[in-house]
Amino acid sequence: MGTAQVFSSLLEFLSKGGASIWAIAVLSVLAMALILWKLWDLSALGAWRSMSGVERALELWAKGEVSAATDFLASRRGLRSRFLRAAMAAHQSQDFDAAAAESETTRIAKNHLARAKSGLRPLELIATIAPLLGLLGTVLGMIAAFQTLQTAGAKADPAMLAGGIWEALLTTAAGMAVAIPASIAFTGFEAVADRLRHEFEDMATRVFLRPRPSAEHAPRMAQAAE
Repeated sequence: MGTAQVFSSLLEFLSKGGASIWAIAVLSVLAMALILWKLWDLSALGAWRSMSGVERALELWAKGEVSAATDFLASRRGLRSRFLRAAMAAHQSQDFDAAAAESETTRIAKNHLARAKSGLRPLELIATIAPLLGLLGTVLGMIAAFQTLQTAGAKADPAMLAGGIWEALLTTAAGMAVAIPASIAFTGFEAVADRLRHEFEDMATRVFLRPRPSAEHAPRMAQAAE
């Protein structure tokens, strides 16, 4: 089958579903674009990278080798490394204040998490409205099919009704076909963000549990907000 035939078949399929299936087709393109972009975005942020580098820096930090830990993180651009570097900087600030350091670390964690979650709300919206659009198209198609049946009266052909019904059900199938992968992708990306939040909390705790040489105190854990 040539490209022209494929394109013609696609147009014929879309024409049978009415306005709803055209809207679902647009949503499918948007969903695919969002999923591919988010995969690239999280990969660029280092969301799937190993924690070995961060663990190495935390080991140096726990031993009191502050300069070695910060130097080790200096050239790393991953999301975890940037957060850990900021937490260490807040802890080592000359005008250190426990509450202020906690607040600053929490603020940075929120910003990083917001960056990791960017683009997820549109994907969630697509997963929600795609099946609703499909159901709407099916209901409208069923109404049209039964109106045709009523007009035909006693001469109604069951095959005509069956044809109208299966065409109406196309929109429901299309809506679910878009919603299912969108929902799976949204859940997966949310899980990545949740894992990052827990890792931020753990890193902040391990940074702030180490007392400063000039002060005897143990600040509370900086909780990274959801």
